[in-house]
Amino acid sequence: MREQIDLLLTGGTVVTMNAAYAVIADGAVAVHGDSIVAVGTTAQLTAVYQAAQTLDCTGQVIMPGLVNAHTHVPMSLLRGLNDDLRLDVWLGYLMPLEREFVTPEFVKLGTRLAAAEMIRSGITSFADMYYFEEAVAEETAAIGMRALLGQTILVFPAPDAATYEDGLILCRRFIERWHGHPLIQPAVAPHAWYTATPEMLRACADLARAFDVPIHTHIAETRLELENCQAQNHMRTVPWNAKQSILDTKLLAAHCVHIDQDEMFQLKKAGAGVAHCPTSNLKLASGIAPIKQMLELGLNVGIGTDGPASNNDLDMFEETRLAALLAKTASNDPTTLPARQAVEMATIGGARALHMAEKTGSLEVGKRADIIVVEMTGVHNQPHFNNNPDAIYSRLIYAAKSPDVAHVLCNGRFLLHHHQLTTIDEAVTKAVAAQVAAQIDAFVHARESSPYNKLVFLAGVQRQESFEIQVKVPIADCQPVLDLLNSGQIEINRRSHYRQYDTYFLFSGYDQDAARLRYREDEFINEQGEPYQVRSRLTLIGEEERVQYPNAAMLSRSRFLAAADRTLRFYREYFAPDKEIEVNKDRLRWHILYQGTDFALNLDQVLKPAMPGYFLEIKSRTWSRSDAERKARLITQLLQLFGLDPQTAEPRDYPELAQSAA
Repeated sequence: MREQIDLLLTGGTVVTMNAAYAVIADGAVAVHGDSIVAVGTTAQLTAVYQAAQTLDCTGQVIMPGLVNAHTHVPMSLLRGLNDDLRLDVWLGYLMPLEREFVTPEFVKLGTRLAAAEMIRSGITSFADMYYFEEAVAEETAAIGMRALLGQTILVFPAPDAATYEDGLILCRRFIERWHGHPLIQPAVAPHAWYTATPEMLRACADLARAFDVPIHTHIAETRLELENCQAQNHMRTVPWNAKQSILDTKLLAAHCVHIDQDEMFQLKKAGAGVAHCPTSNLKLASGIAPIKQMLELGLNVGIGTDGPASNNDLDMFEETRLAALLAKTASNDPTTLPARQAVEMATIGGARALHMAEKTGSLEVGKRADIIVVEMTGVHNQPHFNNNPDAIYSRLIYAAKSPDVAHVLCNGRFLLHHHQLTTIDEAVTKAVAAQVAAQIDAFVHARESSPYNKLVFLAGVQRQESFEIQVKVPIADCQPVLDLLNSGQIEINRRSHYRQYDTYFLFSGYDQDAARLRYREDEFINEQGEPYQVRSRLTLIGEEERVQYPNAAMLSRSRFLAAADRTLRFYREYFAPDKEIEVNKDRLRWHILYQGTDFALNLDQVLKPAMPGYFLEIKSRTWSRSDAERKARLITQLLQLFGLDPQTAEPRDYPELAQSAA
């Protein structure tokens, strides 16, 4: 009497991806409950098993479900929002938007949309890292996919946690709820070393070890990340993570584009998995990961799509094919990453990288029934040759496409049956996603309506109203000014010396609060003429209102101040100004008391664009017309004291002078 089972897949070419890379022509796989109970020829298994359901797979390939080793699935709702940007600019554009929109409902919808695409691409398991991962887990489990889900932890406020301490608490609760679930493997996900402190990374490692769960993090994705790590920490990215105990955990390291051989040895010794994301790395110009060297050293390398906002799809057939082709080009060797090895990376290799190889990644007795059936009869996959034992892998990697996936099982449950999704209403999901996209479009339109809005969404601003009485006089020789200031005739409260590097971004077509944005680096100079401190600021300067007095002017203008914690290149690409003006100057500043009134004196030498002589600028804050008139008279007296003619005052500001000089 034959043994009763739930499902028997028969008649296909079984690509097992077991240790022997066994391929079985006219093969069959027996499934009972959530597990594989037998793998063999159709004749062997039909003689032994009586199935409640038999699926004829003639002319098709029966193989392990694909493993997407790194992604951010809720970002399917941000797909195509803003492309062709550098990674740091893209993140700077996206993160403020995420703070506005990302909620548990948002991530559930994004997970559902992404899951539909992944299932159609033959993916049964994926590694995710995002916010509100609890909601991602609920949706993933309901859909029936297998996943390693990492709760993101950042040093700055995130959509689901105001502080990283809050993020750690959220992550602990997430792990406690989902640890031991048949489909969901919870994980700790510090985003990257550069969005963390050493204390935060060590706390994440402690949490992962306490529950024996993986850590999922980005490592060495860009050249800039590596350079910053070396500059700030005096070591490369992998050793820095190792110093914070990240390598003492079940590590899944995403990208690893810029690692050297010593770092590969460190990752291998730690038993870490690496997620190779070729499309994202190419699209963001992050570089090409040294996959050939990693594989030669025996690292556990899987393939990931990265998030659909940076790829922009979740197509594992496309991703695996690109991984194979890119490795060949990068090594200038067509034998690098042959088709069989590429299939391995997309299946059992990915499972090893996710620390899930005991459950999934190959068709072996006792493993979970994560199985896909791929049609091989399409015109794009004809004809078939069988003289090479690895021909089946070549057909899968170089010719097969996602639409060829006919059936998908995960944990013994059909998620796709005869090309139809069984656990997701695809039409409803797409319709709701379109509604969310319309809301995001409206938000982005409002943000892009002015540089002020872009600055607010990026960093927040502090408003400052500025009312000053001032004059600026060109002088050929600064020595008389210095002599008088050193003579003791003027009371000096404070003196400073610094170099100012100003870049003005000019915009057209906006209101008066968005005339120009200034990125300023102040380099403070000590008595020995050496720089000892650097300060960077962003100032959005509104159109000034000028009231002219004899020999001076009162200026009224609004300023919006923000911290400048990113590079000039970042702000240039983020704000996309219509015009740019650069002004560099050496500035000596004195704060003086003259006739009971505070004044600031700036002696400026404009270095770029080079201007002859110097400018003496005298200014003071003011608050009324009568006060402005009084201070204008005092400025005239000061100019005369310096032997300068007030009639020679220059009414233009430095950006206008720079334009004239150019």
